[in-house]
Amino acid sequence: MKSAILALFLVGAAVSSSFAAQTAAQQSMAFDSEPLSIASPKGQAHKFTVELALTPPQLEFGLMYRDKMPADHGMLFDFGTSRPVMMWMKNTELPLDMLFLDQKGVVTHIQENAVPFSETIINSGGPVAYVIELNGGVVKKLGLAAGDKVTSATISAKLKK
Repeated sequence: MKSAILALFLVGAAVSSSFAAQTAAQQSMAFDSEPLSIASPKGQAHKFTVELALTPPQLEFGLMYRDKMPADHGMLFDFGTSRPVMMWMKNTELPLDMLFLDQKGVVTHIQENAVPFSETIINSGGPVAYVIELNGGVVKKLGLAAGDKVTSATISAKLKK
């Protein structure tokens, strides 16, 4: 009986420690944010506030361990150069839509409703410079599609170089 109680205590302590480490990591990972707009070729614009994943730790951490995000928010991943990108949903609790963008901010590929916690690789389908993650279902709800144009200060600054 003492062994069983000790085992439960140790498992509980390990889970608690893991949760505390995740919470501490999330709180210590700071992201700046900016407005972002996605416009269809027909001219309809959709506005979001996105957090910026710019550094290697930010790019790796992304939206992990979050259980909610406002409907008009997301995250912009800036990879610094155009290259093939592979994403996954490990430790990500929210279903997400992923928009893959070229260097000019044009959507080249979309992955809708990526499955929470999945370790399945989500491929960009070719070289991309940016990825936007939005709440799952937003792409369908707003009718977003390949060919839509994204504007933000981060993308505009790169275009001027």
